[in-house]
Amino acid sequence: MVGIRPLVPQDYRAVRELSRSLGRTSAPERFAPGGCLLAAMSEDGRLVGWAKAQWWDPQDPVAPAGYHLGGVEIDPGWQRRGVATALGLARLSWVAQRADAAWCVVNARNTASLALQRSLGFTLGARAAGLGTVHFTGGAGVLLCRTLQDFAPGDGAHNDKQK
Repeated sequence: MVGIRPLVPQDYRAVRELSRSLGRTSAPERFAPGGCLLAAMSEDGRLVGWAKAQWWDPQDPVAPAGYHLGGVEIDPGWQRRGVATALGLARLSWVAQRADAAWCVVNARNTASLALQRSLGFTLGARAAGLGTVHFTGGAGVLLCRTLQDFAPGDGAHNDKQK
């Protein structure tokens, strides 16, 4: 069982360590301010995953400006245990308080991410070799969209439906 909470600066070291263990280089101190940054914590208080959603204007004729889900990393010992789904649902709830749709850009060969996004209700928007500033080496990218009319604003938070 994990708890989902906002990511705080005290978590940054654990995020960097998790990212390195996965062969990646996430640097949470460089994430855009004002976005949704979440931590998945084990019952013993250990960070076992993190994810973000943020406003992104790729200035691309295919990928629209809007709130995009991205940057999810899960400790291998916690994968396939619902952590990514819990982080995804929490991010969708956050976006639903600000917009009518959420977007996601995924490498077409990332079958695990595509399955996760499908389970969250995302559908195919477009395929391209590049979407905004994201270019896909040796493959194509997939732009996914999820309408959010069925998500209610969470816990009385302000619902401004804008950037």
